[in-house]
Amino acid sequence: MNLQPRMLEVRKNVLKQNDVIARALRDRFRAQGTLAVSLVSSPGAGKTTFLEKALTLLKPHYRVAALVGDLATENDALRLARSKVPVKQITTGTLCHLEAAMVEHALEDWNLDQLDLLFVENVGNLVCPASYDLGEDLRLVLLSVTEGEDKPLKYPTIFNSADAAVITKIDLAAAVEFDELAANANIQAVRPGMRVFKVSAKTDEGMDNCLQFLSDALAERSRKNICLDLAASAS
Repeated sequence: MNLQPRMLEVRKNVLKQNDVIARALRDRFRAQGTLAVSLVSSPGAGKTTFLEKALTLLKPHYRVAALVGDLATENDALRLARSKVPVKQITTGTLCHLEAAMVEHALEDWNLDQLDLLFVENVGNLVCPASYDLGEDLRLVLLSVTEGEDKPLKYPTIFNSADAAVITKIDLAAAVEFDELAANANIQAVRPGMRVFKVSAKTDEGMDNCLQFLSDALAERSRKNICLDLAASAS
């Protein structure tokens, strides 16, 4: 007996419910003026190190916080807590990705109107997270120089669903003979026109450009909210 149609229908229903919650989250973020940024990558690409550095550099200028997803342990949350910003761990158990309902639950006791930037670090995986909208405004996909240049070609869906790519551990590029031109060509082949940032969380190289991208997005969010408020007042 072929069960494929039944399996596809179950998956469709799960994603539909996730999308409903994600839209509600996105509306909530916009209403509160919070820019939500999700981070996706394979395990070991440097998401947590990048995020810890980003939180540390952004803290003097913005109200920032982070949600961190992992199958088990609170190791990443403990690391990020060193940045002295609000951090909460989301433990997924057997799930290889975060879902919008998990983010919604984690935010129940947080006041979003007191946050400018919210980072959501997904579980290390380049497959499952691609299908699940978390209500984020921006999705950054991270690729480390130690992984090789062909990751975008092997996992095109996650790169195609992202808004920008971040090449991490750039300080190791020469040592691992990373081909930057090939990596960029592969990213553009999957997502033409995608912004690509090269960073080293260890040396801070490129961090300013990447964080300026986020600052500009936050400024644009504030501008749009002001315009909406003015339009509402005029009506």
